[in-house]
Amino acid sequence: MSAQDRLAYEARVRLRQAVIAVLAGVLLVAASAMQLTGPHTKVDELTVDLITANKRVPLDQIAAVINALASLAIAATLTYLFAATRARNQQLNQYIKWIAIGGGALAAITGIAYSVVIAVKVHQFVTQGAQTYDQANHLTNSGELLALQLLGQAAALALAVAFVLVSLGAMRVGLLTRFMGYLGIFAGVLVLFQITQVPVVQGYWLVALGYLFSGRWPTGVPPAWRSGRAEPWASGQELRARRVGAAAGRAKPTATPAPEAVGGPAPTPARSRAGAPKRKRKRKR
Repeated sequence: MSAQDRLAYEARVRLRQAVIAVLAGVLLVAASAMQLTGPHTKVDELTVDLITANKRVPLDQIAAVINALASLAIAATLTYLFAATRARNQQLNQYIKWIAIGGGALAAITGIAYSVVIAVKVHQFVTQGAQTYDQANHLTNSGELLALQLLGQAAALALAVAFVLVSLGAMRVGLLTRFMGYLGIFAGVLVLFQITQVPVVQGYWLVALGYLFSGRWPTGVPPAWRSGRAEPWASGQELRARRVGAAAGRAKPTATPAPEAVGGPAPTPARSRAGAPKRKRKRKR
């Protein structure tokens, strides 16, 4: 695909991709916020946790569905940004796209499956048996739950890698500003190492990315979106060299014309009386 064909394609789909990116950010934050609502335990005890989880089943399942939609939207957003980046840099490997797709799809599937299995387990605990710690421990240590947890960690790792690699590649070809590029890398790190329960950084980055996809940006859309080619940002060394060159140009002295060139030969300065030679006075006889 030529640069002009690529620009025409991006112009056709940019509004759709902007909506998907914004939805990804909003749904991601909404799912996490929903999980914070409803009843919660005040003590960390397994049997109490299962009883409370049984009361939260509807909320948790709705949150799981919303989070699954967010994961699919994130995969679509990262895939589109990767395709735009690779169109400007053919050296990027295709495996980055498959990591983004696989991570988003796996996160969506495992999230919903885990919520369903947990709902069955907590219902079984509440309605059957004596609700002892041994029964709770037996239910929560099943192989299916352990497998889903491992798959969920693998999905999170894949999404984190996709965030980092796609953001870095897009920044290098000039599709993302340095701020957006580094923020995308930081958002990928936070997928694995969460600081807050609500993924505010990831949500903000996705919404801002959707705003950029729409063709609007406070400081202007980066040139690579308009040219269809890579427009790398100047390095720190190049920026310093430009500043030094500009400063040297401003400080260059201008030649002062000689007085002869302006008003002819300069007049000879008059000799002062004090500097004039004294005449000898004749003595009267």
